[in-house]
Formats: sequence, C-alpha cells, structure tokens
Amino acid sequence: MNTNILFCGYSYHTNGYHSQYISGYPIYLFRLQTEGVCEVVVKGRKMAIEKGDLLLIKPGDHYELHVQAGQNSGDYHVGCEGTWIDEWWNRSEKPAVSRIDPDEKLLSLWHQIIIEKRRPQASQNDELNDYLLRALCLSLERAIGETDSSISHPYPVTRMMRYIEEHATLPFKVEEVAQHAGLSVSRSIHLFKSSVGKTMMEYAQEIRLSAAIERMKYTALTLEQIAIDCGFGSYPYFHRVFKKKFGIAPGMYRRNEKIF
Repeated sequence: MNTNILFCGYSYHTNGYHSQYISGYPIYLFRLQTEGVCEVVVKGRKMAIEKGDLLLIKPGDHYELHVQAGQNSGDYHVGCEGTWIDEWWNRSEKPAVSRIDPDEKLLSLWHQIIIEKRRPQASQNDELNDYLLRALCLSLERAIGETDSSISHPYPVTRMMRYIEEHATLPFKVEEVAQHAGLSVSRSIHLFKSSVGKTMMEYAQEIRLSAAIERMKYTALTLEQIAIDCGFGSYPYFHRVFKKKFGIAPGMYRRNEKIF
C-alpha cells in the first residue's frame, strides 16, 4: 500500500492534557477539533483551537498540545505516513490550521477508519484502509478549499450549494437552504445569485438534469420514472425543461446517446 495508518481515534479530555514534540513530529498528523477548546503550538506559533479547527502537521514540525485543567476538548485524529501522503501534501499548500465544516459525511468517514483500525491485525483490510485514508485526505483538502473565500465561493454560499446538491432530487424550499447557511431568505437569495450567477432553483435544475442524463444513458428506467426520481415530479414537466435546455426531447436524446 502507498499509505500507512499508524493510529486513528477520538479523544475527549476533561482533566487537562499536555504533549509536545519539540524536536519534530515523526509522522503526518491530522487533528479536527469537534468539541470544546485547546491550545496548540506549531513551529513556534501558539494558537487557540476551537470547534471546526483542522490541524495539519507534517513530519518534522514542532508540535505541542495543551488542554487546560477545567477545559473540555474533543477531537478526531489520525497519524499516517506513506508515499501517496507525501505526494498529496506536496502538491498544494497545507495551512497548519484551517476552519472547516465538520459535517456528518466527513466525521462518518473518519469514524469508519477508526472502526477498521480497531479490528484485529489479521482481520484488517490494508487496501480498504488505504482508500479510506486517501478519501479522508481529499475530503479534508476540499473542506479547506470550500471555507477559503479567496479560492472559492463565500462560505455561506458553499454551504447552500452543498445542501442543494444533496437535496436537488427531493422537494426542498429556499427557506430550508437559507436556514442551513444561517442566513435570512432575502440575504441568501441575493448572495447565492450574485456569487453563483444563477438562482438556487436554477442550480438545482442543472443537477436534476445531470442526474436524469446519467439515468437515460446507463439504465433501463422509463422516462416517467427518471422524471420522478430526479425531482421533476412529472414527465411533462421534465420534457419541457429538458427540451428548453438541450433543444431536443428526452426520448430522442436517449435514442442517440443510450449505451445499454
């Protein structure tokens, strides 16, 4: 395998904790604060860490962790090494601390790695662990990019986009999208349109059309079922939206493009 997970787990400290690696941390360390607060020192710089702060340490970095007595601090962490990790780390700048959204999918992936590493050594699947760690690295990298407004949309817009992407094929309301981003409806509508260049429903429509095209190409589902599954509600509406977008009826498109 091109990666090796040395340890992976979840820690919760309530009575104080201190660790230090003044001469340099020996491996890569990824640490996500999910509860409470703590303090870290990385390469001589002292920083307060709160919920949502992601710490990325590379081999050789001076690293200290302090949890004061009386404070609570919870975090997910993984220590790893390997040639793929080296390549992933070096291909883009990795900030020591980033504020990300610790959503359920990311934590679920981290939790799955923890469960796999708890298995007896003889029962562990090294290939699965390798792919899970790669998926975690790529997910963390994307999470960092999504919360950096200098390289992506403003963070509230990114949250709205992710919500729409997850719910596009289901009925949803603009109010729900705004609530997910912590904004008023009027503010969310204006911010989304000014940043993305289209309305929330137009963005959802693009996702629904993309999902429909995949099903038309690669499944034997009827067009009526595809329309329902992809969130259009009815085939006549799907037909109208599809033809307006592509200039061709869904049935004709399917006959031209169907693979199976």
